[in-house]
Amino acid sequence: MKKFFKWVGYIILAILIILNLVIIITGRFYIYKAVANTYLKGRSGPSIDEYGIFPNRIVKTGTPRPWPVSKDYNKKSIYPRYLADFVRLQTEAFVIIKNDSICFEQYWDGYSDTSHTNSFSMAKSIVSILTGIAIQEGKIKSVNEHVYDFIPQFKTGMDSLLTIKDLLTMSSGMNYEESYISPFAYPAEGYYGNDLIGNTLKYKVTEQPGKQFIYKSGNSFLLGYILTIATKQTLADYAAEKLWQPLGAEHPAFWSLDHEGGIEKSYCCFNSNALDFARLGELYLDSGKCGGMQLVPKDYVETSMKPALDEHYGYNWWILNCDGHNVPYCRGILGQYIFVIPDKHMVVVRLGKKRGPVENNVPTDALTFLRAAFEMY
Repeated sequence: MKKFFKWVGYIILAILIILNLVIIITGRFYIYKAVANTYLKGRSGPSIDEYGIFPNRIVKTGTPRPWPVSKDYNKKSIYPRYLADFVRLQTEAFVIIKNDSICFEQYWDGYSDTSHTNSFSMAKSIVSILTGIAIQEGKIKSVNEHVYDFIPQFKTGMDSLLTIKDLLTMSSGMNYEESYISPFAYPAEGYYGNDLIGNTLKYKVTEQPGKQFIYKSGNSFLLGYILTIATKQTLADYAAEKLWQPLGAEHPAFWSLDHEGGIEKSYCCFNSNALDFARLGELYLDSGKCGGMQLVPKDYVETSMKPALDEHYGYNWWILNCDGHNVPYCRGILGQYIFVIPDKHMVVVRLGKKRGPVENNVPTDALTFLRAAFEMY
């Protein structure tokens, strides 16, 4: 038995030496940060609370506008048949806005209406909103403008075919590896690495753009990068001026960067709270208008929330049907959701640490959260 454990120790040591050699030879030093902030903390993936391990740029507020409070505020509770799943999936916030007023809010595990957590891929929808604003301002001509108009590296070969619309509809044909398991794939290197521009521009268009929906985070980073070039502002500053402040957000948000003074991780990592996230849903519920201002073009908003190449995806907005209700929504990998339910004039936000399985591109837990809200209001 002693010999057995001795040999096991040798094998583990050999594996560690080989892994370190691979990291050093390939220059993928970000893996050390990934391991330190996942496995060494007892997790196999990122946390909703870890924006503090990255440098961040503040998305500043202007004049805050607190939500109007419904006369039915918190008079109802989540039905017990749903509550077990809320708890099992470690829900941290659940908010219901109906008829432009807050009807219900509940928080768990020490989280509150001011807690900042990571939106993960809900940030892709925020980038889509900002793209619509930039089109309205004329800083981007249209969704049909080519990527090479902003990034000269895309002027040759199949890269020259790539358009803004291809990025919005996840049909770039680029050869990113969208794996959430491999530490060598684009998401891990983008999340824990420190050179998002260099890491993204090394990939190429290898399939005809605009033909096939394949979800890839690099598409949304390219959109964010294009926005910084088109607007001559950082993404956080542009979001603050054109979105966060006009919406009357009550708390500044934090957008994580690839390095100090670097660029925003535009495919993820917009950190805020449930009530301010709900303002994004309300904006699209009202066809891009807020406070009498058309912040986002109405036709752009409507197109964003309709299927493009995939029945479940528009312009960086997901789409599902729940019991006959058409629901455009923003979605993050750990069950971050902003649901827009036009026929009920309702917005529902759920934040948490886990989500259920995905079937036919629809997370099963999303239906649970929606049904709970529908039965309450």
